[in-house]
Amino acid sequence: MPTRSSAPSPDPSRGSPPLTPTADTTACDIFCAVIDNFGDIGVCWRLARQLAHEHGWQVRLFVDDLHAFQRLCPSLVIDAPRQHVDGIVVEHWHEPAHAGDTLQIADVVIEAFGCELPNVYVAAMARRERAPAWFNLEYLSGEDWVADFHLRQSPHPRYALTKTFFFPGLGPGTGGVLKERDLDAARAAFESSADARAAWWHDATGVAPPAPDATVVSLFAYENPAVDSLLEQWRHAASPVVLLVPEGRISGALGRFFELPAHASGVSFAAGTRAQRGNLTACSLAFTEQSRYDALLWASDVNFVRGEDSFVRAQWAARPFVWQIYPQADDAHLPKLDAALAHYAASLPDDARTALARFWHAWNGVGTPDWADFMRHRTTLERRAATWATELASLGDLAGNLALFAKTQLK
Repeated sequence: MPTRSSAPSPDPSRGSPPLTPTADTTACDIFCAVIDNFGDIGVCWRLARQLAHEHGWQVRLFVDDLHAFQRLCPSLVIDAPRQHVDGIVVEHWHEPAHAGDTLQIADVVIEAFGCELPNVYVAAMARRERAPAWFNLEYLSGEDWVADFHLRQSPHPRYALTKTFFFPGLGPGTGGVLKERDLDAARAAFESSADARAAWWHDATGVAPPAPDATVVSLFAYENPAVDSLLEQWRHAASPVVLLVPEGRISGALGRFFELPAHASGVSFAAGTRAQRGNLTACSLAFTEQSRYDALLWASDVNFVRGEDSFVRAQWAARPFVWQIYPQADDAHLPKLDAALAHYAASLPDDARTALARFWHAWNGVGTPDWADFMRHRTTLERRAATWATELASLGDLAGNLALFAKTQLK
């Protein structure tokens, strides 16, 4: 019978009563170390909510950086060691050895992106009457080798425990990517409602939606020297370009382009700023919490995204997009970029595939982006974005695939 087993904490005075799942509930612990930016916690938070809301699991999420987490989930209390948020138990993982105020071992244990579980937790897993299903959730990659390593198992060197490597991916034989069951319906409702779109524009920017001849571009990016060239191209574009920029690491470049003075916060293109040069109008948005980010993608014609979480959401938005992959030393990220392109652009005509690859490479430091060349293939890229979303969905979603496999391990 799936349940969360308890053992005395090394410091029982700090304990809280163990959770008591029902007989048919699967208990799951997810451990997340926030390495940089928001990708790690972004993926873990989506996974936690999906397992809880769609699969009825009792989920506890250990996170070592609550400040980064709060940017995505404003209702989170930064100084609370343990709290309930959206049906999830969130614990501040404040030291490597920390395993909760009361040591509780779940049926399913997920260590995200190679973070190491506390030794006391692993030892308690081994003492459990029935060993948990233990997963190492890896980073998303479109590379061919992913399918060969997905679901490979690794026995622990000391304990009678086995870890399964779970790889997200863009092709058959992988774990797929995260997608909520109601996501397509939510996007369709937004796209079909002029009132919903107008309300979003007013709430996000303070103005009405732009004229139909404008191209709306969302720009969520790391610092990028290529942005200076793009801003000039948008300024001189043949038709209006409306740029939506969540406040963040790219904001300084926008402030310099528009020659704006620094805001009191030190950011020269702070949230709420609106600026125009030539045919380019740019709006700085407040950093978008995770639950509201999809609407930004749906409101835009072309989406610039970065890292992993927004990369996945852009694919479900079924709009042309440009991916800035997380940069690595010695350009180790470029083969991963090409692997994603190989999946996404496979069915495009040669000229459109070449233009898309050239633009993606330029946005990732190889060459200069050519917006006019990219937009010549806009209609073709829009069609491909829609068909790709359907193809990707055929893999099943990551949370569902993981939950299904975990059940086979818990029998």
